[in-house]
Amino acid sequence: MGIIGGGQLGMMLTEAANKMPEHISKVIVLDPNRNCSASLVGAEQIIADFKDKDAIINLSKQVDIITYEIESGNSDVLKSVENNAEINPSPETLKIIQDKFLQKTFLENNSIPVSEFIKIDNIEELKQGLKKFGYPALLKARRDAYDGKGNFKIDSENKIQQAYDYFKDQKLMLEKFVPFKMEVSVIASRNTKGEIKTYPLVENIHEKNILRQTIAPARTSNEVSQKAEKIATDIMDVLKGAGVFGIEMFVTQDDEIVINEIAPRVHNSGHHTLQSGKTSQFEQHLRAILGLDLGDTKLIYNTIMYNILGNLDFEGEYKKLELSEKNIFLKMYQKKISKPLRKLGHLNIVGTDAQTIDELLLELEKIKNKIKIESI
Repeated sequence: MGIIGGGQLGMMLTEAANKMPEHISKVIVLDPNRNCSASLVGAEQIIADFKDKDAIINLSKQVDIITYEIESGNSDVLKSVENNAEINPSPETLKIIQDKFLQKTFLENNSIPVSEFIKIDNIEELKQGLKKFGYPALLKARRDAYDGKGNFKIDSENKIQQAYDYFKDQKLMLEKFVPFKMEVSVIASRNTKGEIKTYPLVENIHEKNILRQTIAPARTSNEVSQKAEKIATDIMDVLKGAGVFGIEMFVTQDDEIVINEIAPRVHNSGHHTLQSGKTSQFEQHLRAILGLDLGDTKLIYNTIMYNILGNLDFEGEYKKLELSEKNIFLKMYQKKISKPLRKLGHLNIVGTDAQTIDELLLELEKIKNKIKIESI
């Protein structure tokens, strides 16, 4: 199996593949960072940019199947090597999703609820769009944006020029702001035979535009959860890509669901599945692209996932973290250097049958001092 990207998601996909030797004998990742996280758990590595044409061709000649842990692969090159290796999600699906304007247009055309949006080619179109949508509104780079990078919230007329200049020559879109009361997501899967399964809705809390914690299950009504999971199933039905997809959504003030973005890969908000149920999102992704029956997605334990991020005021090697609590599972990504807000690891706090989400949140507060990133 080949993976475009070898960061922490590639690492956990590799670890899942290592447990399925009857189906996957070797993992090769394509990643520009020497000694990437996936390479430290047994994956071979091609050191090259995610979009490098020759490197993608080289990878396709060494593997039977290619997948992604990042959306930055060159979808046109991937399409050209389909005779060498099976590719899932398909290059066509990747091409739709990695351009946010194409993604939103596709969803809208398939009657999936999204906020209003328009394409922006110049500053005059931006000004006209803001007259239509009002303030605040979100100016977004159409490609290569994640963790809040590539978004600029325009909250007044005097920010228009600053916002437009921020993106330089990138292709842009403007999106009407959704005054949401909660950010949520569904991890959805579809195998090559068309079987679709979704994990229960989870609640996401962000810090400086980066996911900090996920609460599983989301603290919403059953009606909202069912509505979100139904929309996620509808999306998987029309996208037709095999694999796991992270579907980010907003819950509006009147409990409607609006799609924010889709990631054609395993997702940060699905890390809880490593301990919260029978089938992790990483095993599920492999089962999906291999055409195996999808695993059980039932949430067995209430779980909180907490991202461990690099401190804002520190860059360098850091002290090893250790936790001894039986119900807390610490996963570090073996990145030697901490950088501001860099994802260095995560932990899952897993509840017993009797523990509520509020009790788990209190437990998280008690251990936060033990998981601070500090210099050696």
